Amino acid sequence: MQTLNVGAGRTDEEYKAAEEQRRADLRAESRSDANYFFWAAGLAALGTGLLPVRLNIFVSIGTVDLLTFYGRPLGELYPIAMYCVAAIWLVILLVLGFAGRSGHRWAFLAGMVLYAFFVLKWFQGQKALKDFNEAAVSPL
Repeated sequence: MQTLNVGAGRTDEEYKAAEEQRRADLRAESRSDANYFFWAAGLAALGTGLLPVRLNIFVSIGTVDLLTFYGRPLGELYPIAMYCVAAIWLVILLVLGFAGRSGHRWAFLAGMVLYAFFVLKWFQGQKALKDFNEAAVSPL
């Protein structure tokens, strides 16, 4: 029975199995943290009026608030501009969510820049992906 120095008495197969389990756990954690993009998209839809119910008292998006304040001179185009900005924001969040679930670390980094409320979960997700990728190239 051959053991590795770093395995604390584990065989090569046990060490490899433990590493694979660790990678699987990191991947699952990353995918779970990417789901917060979908939560953000749902809250954005609630706060911008894309859904029949609007709860902008509890949820507010800065870009939409700025357009509300400065967009009045658009006249008839104002409602269209509001819905377009809200829809674009919603699509961005959905794209980032799917990219994050697919294992793209840049999606979490972009999310941290775009949406400060969810920074903690997205940071944890990209960290899990970093550890996941490092575990793939670590020598045995």
